[in-house]
Amino acid sequence: MHVPLLDLRLQYERFKGTLLPRMHEFLAQQQFILGPQVEALEHAIAEYCGVPFAIGVTSGTDALLLSLMALGVGPGDKVITTPYTFFATVGAIARLGATPVFVDIEPDTYTIDAVQLALLLDAYTPKERIKIKAIIPVHLYGQCADMKPILACSRQYNIPVIEDAAQALGAGYVMDDKLRKACSFGEFGCLSFFPSKNLGCFGDGGMITTPDADMAQKLRCLRVHGQTEGYYHNFIGINGRLDALQALILQVKLPYLEEWTERRRNNAAQYTYLFDQEGLTEFITPPRERTGSFHVYNQYVVRARDRDKLKQYLLERGIGTAVYYPLPLHLQYCFKYLGYKAGDFPHSECAARETLALPVFPELTQKQIEYVVDTIRRFYKKNKIFF
Repeated sequence: MHVPLLDLRLQYERFKGTLLPRMHEFLAQQQFILGPQVEALEHAIAEYCGVPFAIGVTSGTDALLLSLMALGVGPGDKVITTPYTFFATVGAIARLGATPVFVDIEPDTYTIDAVQLALLLDAYTPKERIKIKAIIPVHLYGQCADMKPILACSRQYNIPVIEDAAQALGAGYVMDDKLRKACSFGEFGCLSFFPSKNLGCFGDGGMITTPDADMAQKLRCLRVHGQTEGYYHNFIGINGRLDALQALILQVKLPYLEEWTERRRNNAAQYTYLFDQEGLTEFITPPRERTGSFHVYNQYVVRARDRDKLKQYLLERGIGTAVYYPLPLHLQYCFKYLGYKAGDFPHSECAARETLALPVFPELTQKQIEYVVDTIRRFYKKNKIFF
């Protein structure tokens, strides 16, 4: 049996009947830059996330970069985040000449450890703390970071929060007895519409959310080279606009998102149940959904004994998997100048060695899930690890 890590062709069959006529209308209009399609998507995403403003941008990477630019982050500044994330989180900081400062992750959620964050901030002197211009918690794999203590740190020290929600559109976290969506907590929320995301377009795309009208307007300027009106520039910005075609595609797909999320959650629950039923939990540790959180499972990531051998075994039997991320960012060659070394962030390093993403896309069938679990069981039996 063949079980890909992701199969977007199955998803396309669901919405192409709606998309193709709208694309023909769009192409006839020949309006490709910003305009009504982008504005309509911005309103829809803002409403979905429960925030006043959303600004369409070129990618999740540029969403992070533009958010930092809007805060005026530059050389001599510091930004706190985690080393266990996609490169863009930290690359955006470094591109502006600021210094990334790392905090380790929680070992069971893979999100930034809020306790360690508080300890780090407490250890700084007031003069040192002034240089910290932002905190970027990453809602990794589809689950929100522990936002309540993170926001407490933000308020205590007046440090803005930029949510990296590239993998977490629709994820939730209970705050003040209410389940709020990712991107509704910080000064900015950053989304990616890369094709593999829970809501993906046909290329690159991103969005920034904010509750602040002035910041929303500044971001709209920054995404068009800092332009306030034709050829007049108040800021030095970038070419960071969301394509109107991608906005149209995302509008068509957005109504399906809740259904797709529920299917991902059901698939994740089925994996977790079968691992327990098959007696595999000594060797496979399923992801933990934090109490008071709503996980959307952009990836279903397990810890696996003999991870690399298991990955190869599954590949040989037609099962797609992925390792996110095999080398934490503090150990990447390009960040050697930061002075970190192996052992500085043990939970991130352990996750890099042990985690494996299994197929969890919405169209996955029960038989495919059972095949994946049975193949994992046969791997450990074959290697005499148990039984």
